[in-house]
Amino acid sequence: MIDSHCHLEQKEFDSILDKTIENCKNEGIKAIITCCAHIKDFEKTIEIVKKFPNYVFATAGIHPEYISEIKESEKDEYLEKIKKEKIVGIGEIGLDYFWCKDKDLQRKQRELFLELLEFSKDLKKPVVIHIRGDKSFPDIAFQDAFKILEDIFPEKVLLHLFSAKKFINRVLENNWYISVGPLIANSKTIKKIVRDMPLEKILLETDSPWFGGKDEKGNFLIGTPINIKIPAKEIAEVKKIGFEEVWFQTGKNSNKFYNLGFDM
Repeated sequence: MIDSHCHLEQKEFDSILDKTIENCKNEGIKAIITCCAHIKDFEKTIEIVKKFPNYVFATAGIHPEYISEIKESEKDEYLEKIKKEKIVGIGEIGLDYFWCKDKDLQRKQRELFLELLEFSKDLKKPVVIHIRGDKSFPDIAFQDAFKILEDIFPEKVLLHLFSAKKFINRVLENNWYISVGPLIANSKTIKKIVRDMPLEKILLETDSPWFGGKDEKGNFLIGTPINIKIPAKEIAEVKKIGFEEVWFQTGKNSNKFYNLGFDM
């Protein structure tokens, strides 16, 4: 009942945001976590949170894909702004070797990741982690990210759209959470991950406006937080439990992870 990760600040929502929020409420969505992943989107993200108080909450971070765009002075100013606003987590942050193949930039990603994890600990906020590996060597990004996480060990870690099944034992050993989105509908790997993860460690997400599917003509549709019903349905089928159990427990998990304060 809570979308734990989407991007309401994206331009796709500019003309439909009010209607989207209304539809989400009508469909039983209790809360939405919108994720600011770039410095330039922070003010807009905070405006959205203030427009929909106690319904839309925000995390803030720097997506590793943008490592070459961020100046040191901009980053420092951004972190100071984050300290002054009401956010519920730091993220998404992490490593992305898929879009960033330059070794020097990958090193800078790791340095920034380490700094932002330390920042999250100072603020006592949970972290939302993005990890994507290069197609030729998909494991290296996960190995690097997990090593950094285990060295810093934030109190609460959410692995956004986690799909690296071979690392699931490490996820379990570290007591981390994962979030599952609409991709599960067409992924045997994610279904196996869900099978092996305790329901208490799974959150629902949409990563909206992406993963909205296509219409009858093959045109891409805008994804919205309502699409958390897709992973909820798939998780229920994989675990052979009721949809309502998944719907309630994953919402409870999000409430706990982000410390939203809802009475559930």
